[in-house]
Amino acid sequence: MTLAAMATKLMRAVQYNSYGGGASGLKHVEVPVPTPKKGEILLKLEAATINPVDWRIQKGKIRPFFPPKFPHIPATDVAGEVVEVGKGVQKFKPGDKVVAYLTLANGGGLAEFVTASERLTVARPPEVSAAQGAGLPIAGLTALQALTQAAGLNLDGSGQKKNILITAASGGVGQYAVQLAKLGNTHVTATCGARNIEFIKSLGADEVLDYKTPEGAALISPSGRKYDIAVHCAITGIPWSTFKPNLSANGKVINITPGPSTWATIAQNKLTFSKKQLVPLLTSAKSENLDYLVKLVKEGKLKTVIDSKHPLSKAEDAWAKSIDGHATGKIIVEP
Repeated sequence: MTLAAMATKLMRAVQYNSYGGGASGLKHVEVPVPTPKKGEILLKLEAATINPVDWRIQKGKIRPFFPPKFPHIPATDVAGEVVEVGKGVQKFKPGDKVVAYLTLANGGGLAEFVTASERLTVARPPEVSAAQGAGLPIAGLTALQALTQAAGLNLDGSGQKKNILITAASGGVGQYAVQLAKLGNTHVTATCGARNIEFIKSLGADEVLDYKTPEGAALISPSGRKYDIAVHCAITGIPWSTFKPNLSANGKVINITPGPSTWATIAQNKLTFSKKQLVPLLTSAKSENLDYLVKLVKEGKLKTVIDSKHPLSKAEDAWAKSIDGHATGKIIVEP
């Protein structure tokens, strides 16, 4: 199909027109298929993932920055097939299977077609399904950046052994963090609900805490270890005072959803010259990191755990499931 023909063609999409409303605020619409600009590719979508940040934007948690305008088609993590390429695109051609990150400002994943930047798109080999690939961008990149950049962990097994705590290990970021951490020279303690303990052990965790027990709530390692690194993936806050006694002398807590209390604690730690640190993580998407994750999935060293799959016609069910906060792994929407 030519670009001119595409421009007049309509596609199904799901959008919201204002802040608030939750799943019932999503509207099923028909809108024109977008046209790729310079440096962009047009994708026929095969899978998209809903992340907590998507509905947090709808709630107005990141206003006035996102979304930049209404109506807004949400979802940033997608996999699909290249249909057309814009001017200057060199890495891809029609027919290529890819994984792409669409950015929080643009979104667009809950639709049949979307334009993606060539810069934030990577090839998807046949060994990696669309759903496995779509799960990777935000959650996988966050876990990777927390462990390698913020924590300084080598994922080739080299370096001094580190004790690592991962909270909310059954969520999107947590399940990747457990698997990636075990590629390094680590002992991993993870927290999750009772129903997911065996599942988290199957991902490689050495110890698993039920967060509803007194020991789990206190983050106390069953083997008495102090943590060199804690990757804090839970959206619900665990206070610094709970982490601090469980950290080694130079231990770090990496908070992937920093809020006002995070910055207050960081300031307090600076004033008291604390060797124990709270580190806010602001994820930045880089195609070489996304490509690295896709290759790990291809090699069988990393898997995307899928909680559920929903058709685009029932995207509100997927949205409600994410808001509920008890998904085990990734929530996938398929056109």
